[in-house]
Amino acid sequence: MRNLPFLSARFSPAKRRWIPWVAAGALLRLLLIVFPRPFDDDAGIYLELGHNLLHRGTYGLVHGSTLTPSLFRLPGYPLFLAGMEQIFSPLQHGNWWSAAVAVQAVADLAGGVLLAAFARRHLSASAGEVVLALAMLCPFTAAYAGIAMTESLSIFAVSLGLYATGRALDAAKTGRRENWAVILAGLAAGLAMLLRPDGVLLFAVLAAGLFAYTDRPSAPTSAAPNQAQRPLRSGFISATLFCLVALTPLAPWTWRNWSTFHLFQPLAPRHCNDPGERVNLGVNRWISTWLVEYTSTANVFWNVGTESIDIDDLPARAFDSPQQREQTRLLLDDYNRGNAISPGLSLEIDARFAALAAERIRSHPLRCYVEVPLLRVADMLLRPRTEAFSTATFPVNLYWWHYGEDPAQTAFAALLGLINLGYVALAAWGFLRRRVPWAWMLGGYVVLRCLLLTTLEYSEPRYTLECFPILIVAAGAALTPWLKRDIGLGQLRPNADDAHHAPGAAL
Repeated sequence: MRNLPFLSARFSPAKRRWIPWVAAGALLRLLLIVFPRPFDDDAGIYLELGHNLLHRGTYGLVHGSTLTPSLFRLPGYPLFLAGMEQIFSPLQHGNWWSAAVAVQAVADLAGGVLLAAFARRHLSASAGEVVLALAMLCPFTAAYAGIAMTESLSIFAVSLGLYATGRALDAAKTGRRENWAVILAGLAAGLAMLLRPDGVLLFAVLAAGLFAYTDRPSAPTSAAPNQAQRPLRSGFISATLFCLVALTPLAPWTWRNWSTFHLFQPLAPRHCNDPGERVNLGVNRWISTWLVEYTSTANVFWNVGTESIDIDDLPARAFDSPQQREQTRLLLDDYNRGNAISPGLSLEIDARFAALAAERIRSHPLRCYVEVPLLRVADMLLRPRTEAFSTATFPVNLYWWHYGEDPAQTAFAALLGLINLGYVALAAWGFLRRRVPWAWMLGGYVVLRCLLLTTLEYSEPRYTLECFPILIVAAGAALTPWLKRDIGLGQLRPNADDAHHAPGAAL
């Protein structure tokens, strides 16, 4: 190292301390891949969509013997799975899924390193190491590396977007514009939108940040009368470049939807339905008036249209009176006779659910429009997230809090809950103490995502995982002063560990 000053600059003692954390993160993800969660039903749909596009030229699903174009999912993850199958299936005798989860694990690790680099540049070297430890050892993001779902890649997109936008904004402080960082941020936002429709939140927040977080110079002088206009112009140019890069990958998808369905659909439909496919809006509206817990999602929401619904699985808040409970029981009995909302009964039963929902909303509008949605988001944010850790060798019961049935499961779930609460509470403390860099941009993403989740009819904790890159940075900002001397945001410690703040540094 002494004879290689370039490497010595890049791998200072502080940065070499990152290696054990990354190794620990890799080991954690390897363990979660070796003991995976059962294959998710959506994985087969993702693979079919991508496979049909690559091999048959149509992005769609097979119904009977007919391949029908579909809007069911955005193309990012289906193309990723199909590409992994195409590349690695011949090399690994059909075991291409191992390569896919390895890529997801590497993406998750890389995202953690980017968050650490973000904290190191905008907070301190100590904060970078703390954020790296929190990212590498986070069991919730790590768990999805071995699951065929969009979460790992989506979390990586958020981490990459934060890092690149931070580099661009840091350059703007000195009057420079790093176009490569703006382009990289745009690619991250484009990836997020190709993976999930809620990726548009990352696009909106980063675009606003690039435009708004521009240092205002001193008042213009006679020698530089246009000085005050330069930051506004630079911010506009950066935001425009970002938008062009982010939206370009969506252009083929938008054109395909217009030419195939005659619809302007740059993302995906609200209910993931294809044109002409009926959505049970009445049932959904009724469910949205009372559903808070993930258990109700599993026992009721996911059963609609396929399985019977037991009235005993409904919580007390689903009924405003004994009379309404009886009314609901009769309605569910009618639904259960067909074990689904069959075509012959769907309009009638769905209309009766809609009428029941309207009755409940009239009686308690504040509860239905404010209280229940906020409790639903709280459940998604604070639940122990046991659904990501239920494996064939260690199945976690949906009712994990029933201690007498399986004390080990209850203790495991309680531990996960405490870890999750720790991340959320520390992040909140970091924001409250104003230690988070670019706080309005990072906090705005979390707030917008929570507001979006209030519009869902059901609770699914994994939908808050995309907030974890921000929570990890904010938690690291909160923890660092307890571990090292608090030097304050924007202040540089005059030693070699802070060489990264110089223009052109590696991180």
